[in-house]
Amino acid sequence: MSNDPTRAFRLDGRVALITGASSGIGAELARAFAAAGAKVALVARRADRLEALVSELRAQGASALPLSLDVRDTAALPAVFDRIAAELGVADVLVNNAGVAKVGSFLRASEAERDDSFAVNFDAAWDLSAEASRRMIAAARPGCIINIASVLALGAAPGYAAYATSKAALVQLTRCLALELQRHSIRVNGLAPGWFVTEMNDDWLTSPEGQDYLRRTPARRAGRLEELVGPALLLASEAGSFVNGVTLAVDGAHHAALA
Repeated sequence: MSNDPTRAFRLDGRVALITGASSGIGAELARAFAAAGAKVALVARRADRLEALVSELRAQGASALPLSLDVRDTAALPAVFDRIAAELGVADVLVNNAGVAKVGSFLRASEAERDDSFAVNFDAAWDLSAEASRRMIAAARPGCIINIASVLALGAAPGYAAYATSKAALVQLTRCLALELQRHSIRVNGLAPGWFVTEMNDDWLTSPEGQDYLRRTPARRAGRLEELVGPALLLASEAGSFVNGVTLAVDGAHHAALA
């Protein structure tokens, strides 16, 4: 028997489905989960980016499957999960990472912008979680779901009404699913990242205005993507086997300042 406590963070034998995996947080977690021993199914709309990442992971000896999908396409989910099961096995780790953020005044926001925020940030996570959990239950396979929320789900900021509200709904869904799926040995938790430089926000965060904003946050900087890896592995692995219904802020205490 190994006395190495870090073994609990390994994901050997697990099959992880990660949405929004073509860049940013999704790609970082894909690399980390593969390095920890998981087979990874990577979902995004940009097929070329997915293929490049999968090639990188396979070159390192990982089992990786690219799946081009718009997460709003609920009708396509059964076929996607069928392919994952056929090529990698039943997905028993789901990371709902795909998201959109439209910045703008509440009074000027359109219904379409509001609805698209909820369709990607909340509805897709609901639908993917339902499909994944049903299959885990049918296979009598324990597992976990990790919802990528946001610091703005825990505290408000001007200009982010649709985004923040959709992410807050995702946090509440995380709690509800944790209660309902516990009896099936499926844990549901969330991560609430603060400001991390990704393709979604790099133009603003690297601008003088964005840099000034970051200096006024508690950490006085943006997070580094690798700083999300440890928390994500905790929630995905046996190291977090008794952690359920939690949304963990990874934001340098920004949520405390917003609360």
